[in-house]
Amino acid sequence: MRTAPACPAPADVLPPQRERVDAALDPLRHPFPFAPRGLKVGLLGGSFDPPHEGHIHITRRALKAFALDRIWWLVSPGNPLKARGPAALERRIAAARALIDHPRVTVTGIEARLGTRYTAQTLARLRQRYAGVHFLWLMGADNLAQFHRWQRWQEIMQTVPIGVLARPGAQLAAGLSPAARRFARFRHGPGEASGLVLEPPPAWILLTGPMHDVSSTAIRRSGRWPGPAGAE
Repeated sequence: MRTAPACPAPADVLPPQRERVDAALDPLRHPFPFAPRGLKVGLLGGSFDPPHEGHIHITRRALKAFALDRIWWLVSPGNPLKARGPAALERRIAAARALIDHPRVTVTGIEARLGTRYTAQTLARLRQRYAGVHFLWLMGADNLAQFHRWQRWQEIMQTVPIGVLARPGAQLAAGLSPAARRFARFRHGPGEASGLVLEPPPAWILLTGPMHDVSSTAIRRSGRWPGPAGAE
């Protein structure tokens, strides 16, 4: 095998520098993923700017720990929490597809196809389009630590079960985060991970275990992934 965002007030207002040119993906090159009723699908969303081995590590762990049939990498048009716009969507999708080679992993720009920008919107549209499919939202512990900044984050928790995977230096902050405290009574133990995707939400698990110490930010800072023209 070759690895959402919240919105600062005011809600639903995108920063002016956020690109919209990527929204019109060619439907022939970027079809909607196929998923029959009953399929258990993990959703790993993010900018993937760039994709890296940490994404692969989380994907491998999630497929096994949560007993998933598929994982979709949802390459987002942009992250409303970040002032800097990402590289072009087509470029990030191509890089992700070049990185991962696994029959149970699909790289998709479905958010651009659906016309959604926020996780709560995306999940609502996916549940409409894929009736009968069991979705599990996947995130790293670093994202759980700031999950309360995501737009309509409590609605997300009540829409799909959530699997949180260990990230270097983020476990303590994740476990003490506002989201973890708010939904503490809905937290499941690691021994229940394989059935989490079938649990009615809210339901979530914070898994510990081996971690991969790499990040998109570090890769960009190293110069190995030049950003869009004019970006810092």
